[in-house]
Amino acid sequence: MKHSLSPALPGSLGLGMIGNCAISALIDAQARMVWCCLPRFDGDPVFNALLEPGENGGHFAIEVEHLASTEQWYEPNTAILRTRLLDKAGQGVEITDFAPRFFSRSRYFRPMTLVRRVRPIQGSPRIRVVLKPRFDWGQSPPRVTHGSNHIRYVGEPMTLRVSTDAPIAHVLAGQPYVLTREQNFLLGADETLDHGIADTARMFEQETQDYWRVWSQRLAVPLEWQDAVIRAAITLKLSVFEDTGAIVAAMTTSIPESADSGRNWDYRYCWLRDAFFVVRALNSLSEVGTMEDYLRWLGNVVTDAGSGHIQPLYGIGLERDLPEATVPTLSGYRGMGPVRVGNQAAEHFQHDVYGNIVLGAAQAFHDHRLLHRAGLAEFTRLERVGEQAVRVYGQPDAGMWELRTRARVHTSSALMSWAACDRLAKIAVSLALPERADYWRRHAAHMQREILDKSWSDKRCAFAESFGGSELDASVLLMAEVGLIDARDPRFVSTVNAMEASLCDGPYMRRYEAADDFGKPETAFNICTFWRIDALARIGRQQEARTIFETMLAARNPLGLLSEDTHPDTGEMWGNFPQTYSMVGIINAAVRLSAPWDSVI
Repeated sequence: MKHSLSPALPGSLGLGMIGNCAISALIDAQARMVWCCLPRFDGDPVFNALLEPGENGGHFAIEVEHLASTEQWYEPNTAILRTRLLDKAGQGVEITDFAPRFFSRSRYFRPMTLVRRVRPIQGSPRIRVVLKPRFDWGQSPPRVTHGSNHIRYVGEPMTLRVSTDAPIAHVLAGQPYVLTREQNFLLGADETLDHGIADTARMFEQETQDYWRVWSQRLAVPLEWQDAVIRAAITLKLSVFEDTGAIVAAMTTSIPESADSGRNWDYRYCWLRDAFFVVRALNSLSEVGTMEDYLRWLGNVVTDAGSGHIQPLYGIGLERDLPEATVPTLSGYRGMGPVRVGNQAAEHFQHDVYGNIVLGAAQAFHDHRLLHRAGLAEFTRLERVGEQAVRVYGQPDAGMWELRTRARVHTSSALMSWAACDRLAKIAVSLALPERADYWRRHAAHMQREILDKSWSDKRCAFAESFGGSELDASVLLMAEVGLIDARDPRFVSTVNAMEASLCDGPYMRRYEAADDFGKPETAFNICTFWRIDALARIGRQQEARTIFETMLAARNPLGLLSEDTHPDTGEMWGNFPQTYSMVGIINAAVRLSAPWDSVI
């Protein structure tokens, strides 16, 4: 679907994402590349205008003189983005953006390369190319050298090269010129091309388009909302760092959760919790390749931890230390700093992590399609995770919302310890290990009884966010989703009702009602709204769930992407972008609510 847009305001999340499971870039409605970290997702933002619109800001723009309107869309079922820029006389260009990804020489070809192709579509438009990378978080402008068909941007950490058949002199000078033919820009490592610039760009586009169309064709999508599901699935796939199998929570850092809130965090890492939900959502569409990639990464995490503590998140290369620091050289999204790199949550004890590991791996023991089906060796390793889940069960932690100054026995953490034991019992049955199945069933049964007893609040007529507590937390809705309690149980129905009265602003849902380190949350957390949708569908309020889902689909940006948070009054997107948790919600809700295929065929 094509979307006609007015020129975007600075600092908008009306962005498209391109990528190839190695790198990514965010592009605004005027085709400005405003965010791109190299050489990988958590690297130096060489284009950082999203967080620094001033002189230290780096971006890659192809501007049309006297711009009047823009139109932007994804080539259907691909990660190829097209933007049309029209001037006041109706003259214009079409810009095609993508990162090459296709199968070649017995492996996936995903170079550190961004391709921009620009062609005139009407009249004789004048364009100006502004290619302005920065290094070291905006502190260092590059030294520029060039040849007959390339420009090199030399920095201390890396050198970038753009190979182009556009006039080098015009690009270097930022000089406007009349576009009379198609021109191509291939930006990446300081390497020469094996073939001609136009031929390479054309071949890369065709092969990349073919890859994504075949990938999308193999998805088992629901009947309804297919375009939304396919876009969400592609976005999740782009969030996989395929080299290691890690899945990042988002591509950005420091987009605040609400205006001037200080809730600015770096999400360019792999949270075990978020990754499990991504894997499960893609599995529901029969896209199990991502799970296989992720299990490589997860296996390394588990092996490295032995029988001990596992962090809630790691770097995409399995880095343990992610020291959190602020970056004074960037002013922040709309000037709303601080800009942070690293994340202190890596130091937290979040006890739900063990359940998320087991849940993320469980299907690999039951799914006969997998190239590398899990067996006894993997089960033995996973049992060590289960033993840790038993050890930490009922102990205070920071919880899944990563509270920095408060520890409680969080219901959601206890729930995931139960899930670890429950799934290990089921895996043991499939492996014909009756003694181990009984062992894990006993732990699960004990935890289930205790969670249902200790988290129940007579005062609120609901399951509370902590044992013995009375405050409400949307994560408790996962009780039904992971199977601890039947959704039609009167206690769960009562919990849903209590949360709607306390946590919901119309269709939107906040995470919790208690104040945290920054006060009370102002925006709705999108995944919580999707948990509400799931809960409503399970308890029989299907039509209400569909209505709220349609509201969330309308809250997406024009390209079908969601950030972490939505402001309930303005509908504006806040938080890091695109947020995998939110895109997971789109898939889960569509699968849950869609009419079946056999209703029309």
